[in-house]
Amino acid sequence: MSPEALKHARPARSSPRSETRCVIPADHPSLAGHFPGNPIVPAVVILDEVLRAFAAWRPEHSPVGMPVVKFLAPLQPEQAFTIRFIETKGPRFRFECSREDGQRLAQGCLILDDGER
Repeated sequence: MSPEALKHARPARSSPRSETRCVIPADHPSLAGHFPGNPIVPAVVILDEVLRAFAAWRPEHSPVGMPVVKFLAPLQPEQAFTIRFIETKGPRFRFECSREDGQRLAQGCLILDDGER
């Protein structure tokens, strides 16, 4: 996925919280076969954006897993959404993805290598 195809707001790196706004364009290659006539953004594309936003916020850390992820609502192409990260204790960061109307799309947790905290 090219950075030019997505619109992002840069998060503040020093804060224990972060918010990043994203939009998946209607011409994204994954949408062609993901329900023609009524496309929705595949979950893996949303998770890719979660990882991209985390890397922009905390480039010194590398997630090694997502042990818990729940998808709660669909996302349509060109529909803006916000990714929020909250630092927790231990080598974990919680995340939530919400549409602009407030509907939560996904929530979960990133795990970092224990030696990175």
